[in-house]
Amino acid sequence: MARTTLQARDLWADIHALRQRRPLVHSITNVVVTNFNANVLLAAGASPVMTQAHEELEDMVAIAQALVINIGTLDAYAVEAMTIALRAANARGVPVALDPVGAGATAYRNRTLAALLAAGRPTAIRGNASEIMSLAGEAVATRGVDSSAGTEAALEPALALAANHGAVVCVSGAVDHVVAPDGRVLRLDNGHEWMTRITGVGCSLTALVGAFCAVQPDAWRATAAATALMGVAGEIAAEQARALGAGVGTMAALLVDALQLVDEAGFLARARIVDD
Repeated sequence: MARTTLQARDLWADIHALRQRRPLVHSITNVVVTNFNANVLLAAGASPVMTQAHEELEDMVAIAQALVINIGTLDAYAVEAMTIALRAANARGVPVALDPVGAGATAYRNRTLAALLAAGRPTAIRGNASEIMSLAGEAVATRGVDSSAGTEAALEPALALAANHGAVVCVSGAVDHVVAPDGRVLRLDNGHEWMTRITGVGCSLTALVGAFCAVQPDAWRATAAATALMGVAGEIAAEQARALGAGVGTMAALLVDALQLVDEAGFLARARIVDD
């Protein structure tokens, strides 16, 4: 396992690049989080477009700088759209972020993920511990879209998954792990427990991974920047919500605000990279 050489300043440089370059991110995502994902991308500095019409997928991928695939609400039409877009993105060298929502929960979900991974190669995969362990072939119980395992238990499966598919893998949870196919590992210790009580935060992190892969060619560093930004913004939002005497509803709006407004000093003061 290789130690990281990344510093918080490296990740801030990627956040600045995202805000300056505003990449177009094509998302095929689930119906629960579509609006929140779009707002998160806009707040962070990217430009979202969300379509799964088969007739325009290849044209849309051709003008996008990243593709995000989220299998949260599956149906046959969406699965075909994901397959078409994934192949088109691979053919054009467009980075792809895959969110294996609910991996291990149903046979249909598992067959779909296997078919997608056979059809093309994602640049990065982001999921909770149970999802990553299931995708790596581990026997693990998945409760809907919630994880039943800790992130430490998913580290070795994540390394195997990354090596097998040549993709960066992010296991998000209380401590986030970002692993590369070459064995590099980064641990990030930001975020707040309230983030798990807002629909779409994990899915939106995957969308951010796609956006950062559009501006940072090292997908491991790009995924780390996305994860750190979401974690720092979550901490800020939770603190502000508590100060107002508010709960997670208010925090959802404050999270979007923090993604937009966090500055260099605020990010560098909070971003925590955990040494082994």
